[in-house]
Amino acid sequence: MHAVTEGFGRADVASIAAAITCVAVVGIGLSLSIPLLSLEMERMGISNTMIGVNTAVAGVASIVVVPFVPRVAARLGVLPVLLGAIAVGAASLVGFRLLFGFLWWFPLRFTFSAALGVLFVLSEFWINQAAPPARRGLVMGIYATVLALGFAVGPGLLGLVGTAGWTPYLAGAALFGVGALPLLLARGLSPEIPRKGGRGFLGYLRVAPSATLAALIYGAVETGGFAILPIYGLRLGFTAEEAAGLVSLAALGNVLFQIPIGLLSDHVDRRKVLLGASGFGALGALLLPAGADEPWLLGAILFAWGGIAGTLYTVGLAHLGARFEGAALAGANAAFLVLYNVGLVLGPPLVGGGMDLASPHGFAWSLAGLFLAYLVVVGGRLIRAAPA
Repeated sequence: MHAVTEGFGRADVASIAAAITCVAVVGIGLSLSIPLLSLEMERMGISNTMIGVNTAVAGVASIVVVPFVPRVAARLGVLPVLLGAIAVGAASLVGFRLLFGFLWWFPLRFTFSAALGVLFVLSEFWINQAAPPARRGLVMGIYATVLALGFAVGPGLLGLVGTAGWTPYLAGAALFGVGALPLLLARGLSPEIPRKGGRGFLGYLRVAPSATLAALIYGAVETGGFAILPIYGLRLGFTAEEAAGLVSLAALGNVLFQIPIGLLSDHVDRRKVLLGASGFGALGALLLPAGADEPWLLGAILFAWGGIAGTLYTVGLAHLGARFEGAALAGANAAFLVLYNVGLVLGPPLVGGGMDLASPHGFAWSLAGLFLAYLVVVGGRLIRAAPA
């Protein structure tokens, strides 16, 4: 136990716990709202295409708003901006029910998603800044695990409160409010962002491509892979329930692998961990067709593949924390989240298009291609950094 907690002061633990608890509670509210809004639009008679367009506004909102967050937080303070984002998120959720019309839901979705972008970029900055350098990978692994568990709880909670009337909207807004409590309790521990010391977006991409592009690839694989995986299962002859179970296996691996790989990244060059994760991601994707006729084998591949490939996000964040600090770290976190959202937008059409071109295994080949492209970037950085 001492080896794991070494390097943590009491204030560090309290500060990190406050930020992680806030994000976890908000994650429950967010994961409750996403299926709720889709179901409500289905009841309105909205086409699947337009439901997708409305949902895609979330990515656009983050891409537009997040680059400005570090500058605003440097001026107003991290804690006030975080609390403001929570308040806007809660009010937007209530607004979806109050302004119950599809056209209204476009500006509401934009506002809601922009608030979430602010929340995540500043929370991740807070956690990264407070984490001891020797335990940063472990801390980011705990953060990702807790967040994933929060996302798993939301849809189950929706089953308890129902999907009709005001109750689910008020429940989601209440969870956002609860998420503010740990921040208020740790108000004296929130970090400050210096007004000077940041870079432009392309500067972060140029200085730390291994870290920043990890977010892009993970965003593309997460949305593309998880959105198209059930369809891949159906094309292989699985029932709808079995196909949905494939997603659960990959998600379970994602939860269980975060802390061990995070710990590993504290003892090994994180670029080598990212290289290994991308290599295994490509190999695992290429092995998916081998499990087409063996459900147990396909499930095992997806569990391991989802677990190791899913660590790109957390190890990438930890690598950012080791490269930057202060205003530069806040800007790097913003660039990281923007690239993640770009991946969210690009992933589904790339992976879905791959399956259309070569059904059904184009799904696996397109995922492998994404990992291989990233592997080339990280491998090139390691070769360039190697001593002559």
